[in-house]
Amino acid sequence: MENIKDTTRAQESTNAIERLYITMRHLFNRGFYKPNGVSGASLRNALLLLRPEIYGSIAEEKSELKGLIYVLERLPDGIEQCRYINLTSDEGYGKSHFQVIIPLKRRRNCYRIDEEQMNIEITRGRSDIYDILTHLTFLYIESDKICKRVLIEDTNQTTRDWIKLEKAVSKTKLSEKEREIALIHAASILGRSFLETLEVYKQLSTKSDPERFLKVIYWLGRLAIEEETGGEKRIVTFSALLRERLGHHIHGEIWADTIKRTLSKHKLLKRPIHIISANMHSVVNSLYARKALGKEFPEAESLKIYEALSSTKNEDLRKKVLEMAKSNGMISIPDTSGTNIDVQIFDMAKLGEDACCYELDDKIPNDQKPIIFVMDYAFGEQAYESIDELLKPFTIKSSELLFLNVKSISIMGKAGILDGGKGDLMIPSAHIFEGTSDNYPFKNELSAADFMDNGLKVKEGTMVTVLGTSLQNKDILEFFHNSTWGVIGLEMEGVHYQKAIQSASRIRKSIREDVKVRYAYYASDNPLETGSTLASGGLGTTGVKPTYLITDKILKQIFNS
Repeated sequence: MENIKDTTRAQESTNAIERLYITMRHLFNRGFYKPNGVSGASLRNALLLLRPEIYGSIAEEKSELKGLIYVLERLPDGIEQCRYINLTSDEGYGKSHFQVIIPLKRRRNCYRIDEEQMNIEITRGRSDIYDILTHLTFLYIESDKICKRVLIEDTNQTTRDWIKLEKAVSKTKLSEKEREIALIHAASILGRSFLETLEVYKQLSTKSDPERFLKVIYWLGRLAIEEETGGEKRIVTFSALLRERLGHHIHGEIWADTIKRTLSKHKLLKRPIHIISANMHSVVNSLYARKALGKEFPEAESLKIYEALSSTKNEDLRKKVLEMAKSNGMISIPDTSGTNIDVQIFDMAKLGEDACCYELDDKIPNDQKPIIFVMDYAFGEQAYESIDELLKPFTIKSSELLFLNVKSISIMGKAGILDGGKGDLMIPSAHIFEGTSDNYPFKNELSAADFMDNGLKVKEGTMVTVLGTSLQNKDILEFFHNSTWGVIGLEMEGVHYQKAIQSASRIRKSIREDVKVRYAYYASDNPLETGSTLASGGLGTTGVKPTYLITDKILKQIFNS
């Protein structure tokens, strides 16, 4: 027995992630669960054992405020007031009188059915469900912390701090003095300082709802208190239609068919196609911005133009670039399938004179000039669904198949870096799938050498595709980084993209076997550094340079191929 080693924190964390996902899939198949029931306790215990970096002090008695902001930005406004959370498929709520609620930093349609119920549409696959359930579990843990701090032991009575907070929230408007008094009581309830509480209050405050922070804390505590004192239980349910549809690529198939019909309508199906998964601005700006904004920026370097275009104040500049693009080969396909993946198609045969910032060989005939196909970011497993459906041949009439002439597939995205800082670059040579031994080596047409001498740190090596960005802690990440896996970063889609590409090119033969593949990521965070996780805030203008640098390298390879 003396030779038996204790499990490491990395092993415990890996086991906790596995339990989380097994439990979530079990609950999904079951159709419902109570957060404070046995099943809910299993989720809470696994998350508390894991202690993800993004959730900070989740395992401590004090409330976690940065994690709370991160979660609230990704869940619908008002969810903390709802006792019943119902995850559904696209079941027609958009045609009802209910007003759609879209979270600030996660594109999903949500509907407040009544005072107690929130419905959330799941159209992006299992990763979306895992993401929501993880965030909800965090909220339930935090609400239970509040309940324990304000409910007097062995009674149904609450502390003076809670009574004062409840009184403040009941008012329609607070004076500055009343607000500060309420924040002092809230700080006491949360186990945080007044300054910490004030800072989060400011971040959550909006013009329409300046007291949002106080209301969130109150409602989190209220539902937990009511449940603890014998009131109705909180319940999370999964609709029958969602359970029936999930995994069948229903939304991805509609999305891909719409795209292929559009390509067919414009007689582009047989042209060489270069697929780029990126945002909806970097490619169009790289292709047209310097030409479109020549008068506004006669001598400015490209980066200054891109920084100006990224500012919310410059809507007129963005419109001018889009007008130039539309008159020189761009076709927009806003998503109507529920995937939330918009598309831009650029026909390089329709470029006017001096319209594009890149040059094609004049000898290429129009019917051989490339089509650049840009799709917005997929989410987790949705990457497999979308690319798998897109790469299937187009069915003409009833039986004839037309195979797409896909020359290259380029994936640009944000990722967590394990040795560097925000804005630095990662060039993968392989993807490994967290929780399994699945690995996907590939020949990347991009290399670290392509990005040298640009003032950014560039790492080249293996990247891990994680099951969820909010389920990582330092122990797991340090193991990936320091072991022979040599992982340089983590993201959520790489394995799923590559799995679809390999099956289409090497097994199903629906695209050419020698399709060129490009992957490049820029760092949105460093989860190994305290204060540099995703919960610490966005990239701001730091992301402009790496975004356009990667885009430029991809486009140059396409135009020179």
